[in-house]
Amino acid sequence: MSIVTKTGDQGETSLMYGRRVPKSEARVEAYGCVDELMAALGLARAMCDEKFVSEQIFAAQKDLIVVMGELATAPEDRQRYVKDGFELTSEKMVDRVTAVIVDLEKEKSLYPKDWVIPGATAASAALDLARTTCRRAERRVAELRESNPEILRYLNRLSDLCWILARYAEKQSAISNHKSAI
Repeated sequence: MSIVTKTGDQGETSLMYGRRVPKSEARVEAYGCVDELMAALGLARAMCDEKFVSEQIFAAQKDLIVVMGELATAPEDRQRYVKDGFELTSEKMVDRVTAVIVDLEKEKSLYPKDWVIPGATAASAALDLARTTCRRAERRVAELRESNPEILRYLNRLSDLCWILARYAEKQSAISNHKSAI
């Protein structure tokens, strides 16, 4: 089977279960932004040498598969989607991300005294890019009135996680550089 289907050549795409919609529809824009976020997180993970950060990014990417699948399903098909065994974005997913943030926040030095200027390390810059992409995805999902409210909560929390993981990666890099200078 080829990736070239030509079915989108006229500006339409298929949702789960085959419903055709314009590529400009809010739902397509929302899951497209989440797909961009997935790629941005992949870049951050590829650039990150810190195992803990990489693991957190990978867990978020797995969560985003759930989010994208749900967003790519029309409300009329949601029951069928669940019946077919697909997960919905859940409070449990939000709570997992929140717990990681709360744990990281115990380290007060992760909060700079001034505004953060991205780019201290490649990994933290990639995480800051992912954070801004996440915020855009959150804005697009907010336009979908009938979407699961846990999706918005998840994306909101994930952007916070990206921010604090970026600061954590910067700190770990500084510690590593200090040790290698000794």
